[in-house]
Amino acid sequence: MKLDCIKCHGKHYKNPLSCGHTYCPIYSKIYTLQTKKLDKTEFSGTSPGVFVGRYNYPNINVGIMAPPEIIKQESEVYDSPKTWSSRNFEVNDILKFRSVVINTKFESHTRSKSKYLLMSQELAMSSKPTDVEFSLIKKPYYQIKTSQQETIMGATAQLKRAILQSNPKIDKKVDYIVSDSDLKSTKSLNILFQKGYDETFLTKLLAVGNLGLKTQRRLVPTRWAITATDDTLGKSLIKEVKDYKESNYKLFFGGYLGNYYLILLFPRPWSYELFEMYLPNTLFNPEKEAVAMTDYELFAGRTKYAENCVGGYYACRLGILEKLKQMKRQSSIVVLRFITDEYITPLGVWVVREATRKALVNEFTFDSENSMLNYAQDLIKKKFNYDINNNLKQSHVLKHIRTQRSIKDFF
Repeated sequence: MKLDCIKCHGKHYKNPLSCGHTYCPIYSKIYTLQTKKLDKTEFSGTSPGVFVGRYNYPNINVGIMAPPEIIKQESEVYDSPKTWSSRNFEVNDILKFRSVVINTKFESHTRSKSKYLLMSQELAMSSKPTDVEFSLIKKPYYQIKTSQQETIMGATAQLKRAILQSNPKIDKKVDYIVSDSDLKSTKSLNILFQKGYDETFLTKLLAVGNLGLKTQRRLVPTRWAITATDDTLGKSLIKEVKDYKESNYKLFFGGYLGNYYLILLFPRPWSYELFEMYLPNTLFNPEKEAVAMTDYELFAGRTKYAENCVGGYYACRLGILEKLKQMKRQSSIVVLRFITDEYITPLGVWVVREATRKALVNEFTFDSENSMLNYAQDLIKKKFNYDINNNLKQSHVLKHIRTQRSIKDFF
């Protein structure tokens, strides 16, 4: 598989093989799921959230998402990555829930204030899914759309009419923050995050233009909002952890849905590097050799978007920073992500975030760098039959650790 296939992850699903290749492993997998058709144009469903597209920006599609029926119990499971992770849902379990969700879309300018956009903003603020009655222009086909960033969804249909059948349940704190049009979006996100609202909820608020200064509020495509939320929350945590003492040598290992993370902590000031390894003979990399991609930042931070690891870079970093805050320590971090054949279709960047958090549960402490790296090499060799030595030799963070002397080196 070529490098562009790994970056694509099936983005040409509407016109497979338009990229010029003769085979697409992603499309061949999801094709079997694209067989359903909803035989009606009017239905009532319990909406767990909203979706904002990015094509034809600034005139983009906004979607009120809902299954084609009222869900009386556990309706939040249709759009709740933390629930999926806590219950250890498998790929097919998530496909089952998400494949029936209809994206009832309407076009809106990024600064518009149309009737249905205002409804979408209310739904995004709701702490629980809301019952909505829909009328569509045409009968929708169920067509699974995969993405590295957004959570997968099923059918898409043009919205004709929508009516709320129940009042959105909006928490007072959320209502207060959204109503404050003098509060910047960065501050709003961090306040709500500290109050316990997760990144999925915050992404929806940002995407539909609920946050920020009054003159700057606008629609933000969900793909961009996901990374913007992870990056904003991460930068705030970085400022905090930089004031903590340095950690010991620690290793964490674990994962979720075929995405495994080896996380190495070194007793140095904050820096971070992520390697993404597409193991050989897997869905994303059927070749005989592993393919690795990497991005990093040193103490001063990044000035450009992480173009190699894209949104996964910021999602993984957020999970690690949460752990460092809990430990009240800072550290230089090297992360190796192993994408195996258990990960049979892209589900969204939330997988990275939740797999990282699961990995951080399993902690090992070491007395020296050599003992930790030797243990890491043996662990990965046994688990994946893969030698991480070449990746470690290429690590910018490790090179910086070994060449940049700290004050304690003189004692």
